[in-house]
Amino acid sequence: MKAKSTRKILKVVKKKGMQPAKGKTWMDKVREEKAPQVKRIDKAFADIPPGGVMLIATPKILDTYIREIPKGKSVNLSTIRKDLASEYHAEYTCPITTGIFLRIVSEAAHEEIESGTPIGKVAPFWRAVDENSPLAKKLSFGSDFVKAMRKKEGIIP
Repeated sequence: MKAKSTRKILKVVKKKGMQPAKGKTWMDKVREEKAPQVKRIDKAFADIPPGGVMLIATPKILDTYIREIPKGKSVNLSTIRKDLASEYHAEYTCPITTGIFLRIVSEAAHEEIESGTPIGKVAPFWRAVDENSPLAKKLSFGSDFVKAMRKKEGIIP
């Protein structure tokens, strides 16, 4: 039954001249040219009150920010959100998309390392991802890499 319905959907998609979505690499997601959005929200959302001006950044913005974190230093998500909000003339940065984009940047950097890019040329996401955080546990390559890099840079003893 499932296969039949999938074929039917694909037939409809082809008939309308559309193509099924193709998978993107993590780096493709970082490189996408999307504009950040700054908007006033109507309802309370996470730690943002009604009427707050919120930035929805992009993976590329997070990538740029992370590349500017000095070696041996660590920045938490709260600081990233405050810094980006200030830079883009907003009061807050969306906590949900910031977390998602931080994962995209992390996975993209690891993808680059796996393809042979020297570690010094990738976004040093381990400076923004704590090895014990929920995000570190979700990474496809696990939290051991994050812990090893943080230790190597003296971020953790």
